[in-house]
Amino acid sequence: MSVEIVNKIRRKKISVRRTKRTAQRILGLLNQDRVELSLALVDNQEIKKLNARYRKKDQPTDVLSFPSGEQLPTGIQILGDVVISVEQAEKQAGERRKTLEQEIESLLIHGILHLLGYDHERSRKEAKIMQGLERKISRALCVSGPLRV
Repeated sequence: MSVEIVNKIRRKKISVRRTKRTAQRILGLLNQDRVELSLALVDNQEIKKLNARYRKKDQPTDVLSFPSGEQLPTGIQILGDVVISVEQAEKQAGERRKTLEQEIESLLIHGILHLLGYDHERSRKEAKIMQGLERKISRALCVSGPLRV
């Protein structure tokens, strides 16, 4: 699996290496070994532009996912892009009494699940399924155990 990260945030100390390892572990827990994922860490201004353009919501958000669904001739599937607002993540981390790294991890899980087709906005039932998976993945990351989906 391949994870590429673009860090457009310079004023916050974010471990790109740790974030990449976390993304790889999430993909591994979801049995997504032959995939490619792009992750962008941006500020509120940039995510607001993307949110306005693609979701018609003129406000910053915490995470956006852009699925690709493309498959390379090598059999590698390009999952797509996850974009995380580090500013928004930092604000939410404070509100939720988490570290910035913990909040980014939660947003990364959420974004990857969206890339895999899960969508909490479609129905209450799908929201429960997605929330359950988010909890399972988060717990599995903490204990490094296998995920039973």
